[in-house]
Amino acid sequence: MIYDFDTYIDRRGTDCVKYDELEKRYGRADLLPAWVADMDFPVQPEITDALQKRIAHPIYGYGSVPEEFWQSIINWLVRRHGWKVGRDEISFVPGVVKAIGFIVNHFTQPGDKIIIQPPVYHPFTFVPEANRRHLVHNPLRRLADGNYEMDLEDLEKKIIENKPKMMILCNPHNPIGIQWDSDTLKKVASICHSHGVKVISDEIHEDLMLWGTRHIPFASVSPEAEEISITLGAPSKTFNIAGIVSSWVVIKNKEMRDSFFSWMAGNEFDAPNFVAVTATIAAYENGDKWLDQLIGYLEKNQLFLEEYLKTRIPSIKAVRPQASFLTWLDCRGIYPGEMSIHDKLDRFFVDQAGLALNNGFIFGQEGEGFMRFNIGCPRHILQTALEKIAKALNS
Repeated sequence: MIYDFDTYIDRRGTDCVKYDELEKRYGRADLLPAWVADMDFPVQPEITDALQKRIAHPIYGYGSVPEEFWQSIINWLVRRHGWKVGRDEISFVPGVVKAIGFIVNHFTQPGDKIIIQPPVYHPFTFVPEANRRHLVHNPLRRLADGNYEMDLEDLEKKIIENKPKMMILCNPHNPIGIQWDSDTLKKVASICHSHGVKVISDEIHEDLMLWGTRHIPFASVSPEAEEISITLGAPSKTFNIAGIVSSWVVIKNKEMRDSFFSWMAGNEFDAPNFVAVTATIAAYENGDKWLDQLIGYLEKNQLFLEEYLKTRIPSIKAVRPQASFLTWLDCRGIYPGEMSIHDKLDRFFVDQAGLALNNGFIFGQEGEGFMRFNIGCPRHILQTALEKIAKALNS
């Protein structure tokens, strides 16, 4: 089956954040949105068919979770990533960001320190801070070619100096799209293990690997990583079903697992509704071909973006992602030599280009001058967005 990623689907009026909250967040409802991290593609037909079949039954009572739900996740992780997970090692969580909040509250205390690596997904900042934890920053190091790497020497130094209880790792990284290599992840595990630091590994973009890159689960790289890691994932980004809210957590360490899973169960946070169960099974059992075609389409979108910038908008440069449908744009060339331009970039993209993007500054001050651009849309919509930028710059 050949899946359609080219047809534009009007999402306005469906109570979606991406379109229906534009005026509230950007002051204008007429913007072309390329911000929120969901895609403008219809979900694979098997998910829709499974949901329609289940919803056609006229009673929506209390539901049980079939073993097929857990097995679909376990089989997917082995099939796509070569990672073996036992049934007792996995639990449901109602969203990755909520899970980060649960984990932070369960394993740390107010006043404890948590280390993050900006520029990074902004909930890594606001969830700990909202829960009265203190952040320690281990910024990524930008290389001469525009790519990034971890500053592992600084990581260990910050851990020794600040004694954080936890680290939140983004693997693959959002917003830059880096899949951390095995050697880097092993070093992170060694450093954190030797200093008693637990690691939350947010791996929600793990399935959207581009250019033949392989995802490397943090917990899989070494016994040390397995002992200290709490891995989060979901079908939501992969299959564009974020609104259904179905995510999972894997903990290999039995002591940590028993403690957290029993707390989750006691509060009924580990109980998915029947919609989440139905969609997750349909996605993980039938989604390989759809996902493979999606990845090919996203790769072509990225190449189209890079070529357009090179030939028409050389003042903006894209960092090629290894994963996901999000592209990190270096927009400092729009205001060369100027500092503190995040407000100017917002006004340029909103007022002049008519686009809604994520300002890089929300991912940390290291994102100053960058924008996060969502290419998970039909190519003609991507072209329209780029044409709007080019026209705004030329004017």
